[in-house]
Amino acid sequence: MTAQESSLSQLIGDIYDAALAPALWPRVLEQSCAFVGGYAANILWHDVATERSALFHEFNIDPHYRRLYLEKYAPMNPLFPASTFLEPGLPYSIGDIVPMAEFVETDFYKEWVAPQGIADSLGTNLERTLTSSALFVVLRNVQQGLVDDEMRRRMLLIVPHVRRAAAIGQLIGEYTSKMEALADTLGKLAAGVFMVDGNGRIGYANAAGHAMLDQRQVVRARQSTLAAVDPDAESELRDAIAAAGRGEADVGIRGVAVPLGGAQQERWLAHVLPLASGTRREAATSYSVATAVFVRKITLALQSPLEVLAKLYRLTASELRVLQAVVDVGGVPAIARALGISQATVKTHLRQVFQKTGTNRQSELVKLVAGAAGPFTNGTSAAGS
Repeated sequence: MTAQESSLSQLIGDIYDAALAPALWPRVLEQSCAFVGGYAANILWHDVATERSALFHEFNIDPHYRRLYLEKYAPMNPLFPASTFLEPGLPYSIGDIVPMAEFVETDFYKEWVAPQGIADSLGTNLERTLTSSALFVVLRNVQQGLVDDEMRRRMLLIVPHVRRAAAIGQLIGEYTSKMEALADTLGKLAAGVFMVDGNGRIGYANAAGHAMLDQRQVVRARQSTLAAVDPDAESELRDAIAAAGRGEADVGIRGVAVPLGGAQQERWLAHVLPLASGTRREAATSYSVATAVFVRKITLALQSPLEVLAKLYRLTASELRVLQAVVDVGGVPAIARALGISQATVKTHLRQVFQKTGTNRQSELVKLVAGAAGPFTNGTSAAGS
C-alpha cells in the first residue's frame, strides 16, 4: 500500500467515525486539507431564498472573517445561486461558476476573499433542496495557487464518503450512549431506521420504521427479523445485513444500498451500514446491534424556478445572479449595490438575460420567474430523499 493509499484509507475511516461523533469533524477537515491540498475547510449551509448561511464544522477559518461572512458577505457570494443547483458530489472551483476576471472585480472578493489571501476554493454540494444546499469546501491560499487537476482527483476520492457520513450524521444526530436520546432523535424521522444484529433481528426501530412494518408494503418483521416484502429484494437485503454484521471487509466502509421495489410507481431503497469500527463499534455495543438500516422512498422533486429557467435558457451563473436580484431588489443601481459589481456589468448581464429569455423589461423577467414557480412548488429535496 502506498503512502497516499494509506492516508486515504485512514481518512475515510475517520470520516465515517465523525458521522457518529461530530466533535471529530474539525480533525477530519484538517486531514482533508492535507490530502486534497488546501489550507482551510468547512462544511456549511446556504439558502438562496433567505440569503442566509450557517457553519456546521470548520478548520483553520479566521473567526473574524467567519463572523463577517455570516453577518454581511454571504448574500454577496457570487457562487450563489448557481452552485446550489449543481448535482451533489460534483466538485467545482470558483472559475467553474464565475469567470475569475469577473470574480476579482466584486466587492466580495476585494473585501472578504483577498484580505485573507484566498486564491481559490474547491467545493461540492453534499445534499440540496429547492433553494438550499449543504456544502463541503476546501480553500487554497495564494502560495498553493488555483485549483488543479490533482486536487480535483483527490477531492473526488473523498467526496462520496463525506456525503454519506453527512447524511448518516443528520439521520442519527450526535452520538450519545443513552438509548433515550437516540430514540428521541430517530423517532421523529420520516425515513425508517432499524438497528439490527448480524441475523437481521431488530433491536430498535423508530416510529416511521414501526409504521412500515405495520403496513407491510416495503418491509416486514418475520419472527422479529427485518425482511423485505419483495422476494428478490429480500434475498439481497438479507445478504447485505449478514455481510455488514461480519464487518466492513464484506460490505465496504461506506455501506451498501439495496433496492426494495415498491407498490405501483413508488421506489424504495435500503442503505445498510455496518457499525463495526471506531466510534461506530462503540455505538453498536451500546445497542447490541451490528448494523443500521435506513429505508427511504426515492422521489423526484420539483425544481426551483430559478433552476428551471437557468437550464431552459442556458443562463450563466452571473446572469442567474442578476435575474435573482431583479426579483429581489429591482433596478440596476440597487442590483449593482446588492451584488457588489458595477452598473455596467449589471447592464451587460441584463442584456444577455433579455436576449436569451425573449423579454425586454425587468417586469417581464419577474413574471417569467413567477410563472416558472407554478402552483405546486414545495420544499421537497431535489437530491432525493
